[in-house]
Amino acid sequence: MKFSQLLFIVFLFIVVCGTAQELRLSPAAQISVLTCGPGEELYSTFGHSAIRVQDPTLGIDQVYNYGTFDFNTPNFYLKFTRGKLLYALSTQSFPRFLYSYQLENRWVKEQLLDLSIAQKQELFRFLRTNNLPENRFYKYDFFFDNCSSRIRDGFNDIFKEDLQFNEDHLKEQYTFRELIHQNLITNSWSSFGIDLALGAVIDRKATQSEHMFLPFYVLQQLENSTLSGKPLVMRERTILESQKISSGVYFLASPLFWFLLFLLFVLTITFIDFKNGLRNRFLDLFLFSITGIAGFIILLLWFATDHSATASNFNVLWLFPTNLVVAYFMMRKKQAPAWMDKYLLFCLIGLGITLIFWIFRIQVFSPLIIPLLVLLGVRYTFLYRWYKLLKAA
Repeated sequence: MKFSQLLFIVFLFIVVCGTAQELRLSPAAQISVLTCGPGEELYSTFGHSAIRVQDPTLGIDQVYNYGTFDFNTPNFYLKFTRGKLLYALSTQSFPRFLYSYQLENRWVKEQLLDLSIAQKQELFRFLRTNNLPENRFYKYDFFFDNCSSRIRDGFNDIFKEDLQFNEDHLKEQYTFRELIHQNLITNSWSSFGIDLALGAVIDRKATQSEHMFLPFYVLQQLENSTLSGKPLVMRERTILESQKISSGVYFLASPLFWFLLFLLFVLTITFIDFKNGLRNRFLDLFLFSITGIAGFIILLLWFATDHSATASNFNVLWLFPTNLVVAYFMMRKKQAPAWMDKYLLFCLIGLGITLIFWIFRIQVFSPLIIPLLVLLGVRYTFLYRWYKLLKAA
């Protein structure tokens, strides 16, 4: 037998085996999109989306879930912080999937898709191909590549121009930041931290398609979509209800309470310093250290990570990374660099520019920073006068 004939036989064998291994859905198969409500933990605050494939003839009832990651990944927290953590598509039996959401007291809604046998098979093939070890991993991006956007993009790839996402259901288009805040309590540490870490890039209006990075908007969009001229969703139902639990927001534990308390403390100490011609070095050390550390972290998130949403973060206009260096000089009683008064004037200008950026919505800042801006403005003004007099003496 010639070598070319042998190659042909091997190739034919591979093709035949590959065809034989394709699992064909029966006419009784159904495919649906699952939308899950928010949970108590921050990672679950925005809900979840997944795809369910059922075929009673083949005994299949699986959920394809793009939102999984492995806590045992080497250097997990470092990769997560740098935006290099890989997420993956995984499968799970539907009863186990539903039970996990029942334990978390989260509602689950199901939208049954009106697909032909050929369309179901094509979608099923797409999911199985995506679930191969060489395909299942992807670099997660909260806004542009997550469990919900993967469903949107997958449907576009499979159904192409036959699928129409109608936009008339959106009464208003929101910015990415506004969309996030629809799922957050403003006076909460999580809301404050998110606004502190994310930059001006999320203060632009999201397109209709970009709204679908949130599961709720996938649910809403699928209700207003057509495939080959007919509604994409055949039927919608709630398969798991959540029990309403009173989750009161305790003001005494909120950031606004502590920031107002800190504002009162700084104003009191500054008034005492002013009346007695003193300067509390430990307060200044703390203020310049904490704002410097926060500013340094913001710069790292901006320039040293792959997170797309942490770029152009103008919180550094009031959280100066250089304050970390200046904190060293704040411990000195009398001696100070000649440039200290100019630096403090620079800090005051930075606070002013922050307000200008906020007014013109170049970046929308957390309203919780208002007490912090006031206390920094008061303390910087006092220190500017202090070092001016010290230089003149």
